[in-house]
Amino acid sequence: MNIEIDKYSGFCFGVVYAIEMAEEELKKSNSLYCLGDIVHNNKEVERLNDLGLKIINHEDLKNYKDCKVLIRAHGEPPETYKIAMENNIQLLDASCPVVLKLQNQIKEGYKTVSDIDGQIVVYGKKGHAEIIGLLGQIGGDAFLVSSIEDLDQLNFSKPIFMYSQTTKSPKAYSEIKDEIERRRKEHGIDDPLQFVVNDTLCRQVSGREPQLKKFSEKHDVIIFVSGKKSSNGKMLYESCKNENPNSYFISDIDEIKKEWFYSAQSVGICGATSTPLWLMENVSAFISELN
Repeated sequence: MNIEIDKYSGFCFGVVYAIEMAEEELKKSNSLYCLGDIVHNNKEVERLNDLGLKIINHEDLKNYKDCKVLIRAHGEPPETYKIAMENNIQLLDASCPVVLKLQNQIKEGYKTVSDIDGQIVVYGKKGHAEIIGLLGQIGGDAFLVSSIEDLDQLNFSKPIFMYSQTTKSPKAYSEIKDEIERRRKEHGIDDPLQFVVNDTLCRQVSGREPQLKKFSEKHDVIIFVSGKKSSNGKMLYESCKNENPNSYFISDIDEIKKEWFYSAQSVGICGATSTPLWLMENVSAFISELN
């Protein structure tokens, strides 16, 4: 049985940067606080915990003083920086450049939209760290949509500036855009200057979806490795499953079942932007032993 690890899967550059920053600091001090899980993969979080990384939440942050705290790639709202300044907390900021660019875009867009009595629409997952940081830039004054059903809350006769969480599916974002356009026409509004769709998807992430479809087609069985908290992982796994029904989502080797491979001649192993290569290699070794 041939086993192949997808060479394009694994950490995106934003996650690599955050983990390298954490490891560098832990070499010097053996202890570091991180605001939220550094990456949505429990096995990688456990590895870094063993090195001395301690996960805290936003409520915890208010009670810490005179220490160092890592900001992960997802970015943070302005309130986090305010608390850090008041509590003499040194922030190691690993916010992804793509996320920071989006935060600046939405702040500028909000100024424009406020002058024309318009609305900000953000496509993303409620409660996701990136979304919390993004909405925090404009005081939460936006409509968060996760599906077409959520569009009912909009006033389609008013101007709309649209943005997306960086890790969402390009196809799903396009479907939301098309539906807004359709409903605006129903309301007799067809001015393109009043419906501005910002391309805020991360190219490194969005490029993986078509690539993974090709990878899924060439193997009998696909093992998709990802943390269960990863939005990006869920989206990319669905892409695999749509192309190859023999696709299975796992977080670690103990979830693998022998019967998945009974008639398989080739197995493809892939993962999310939050999946470490060492974990996919462990999965490959485990399947080799089964074989």
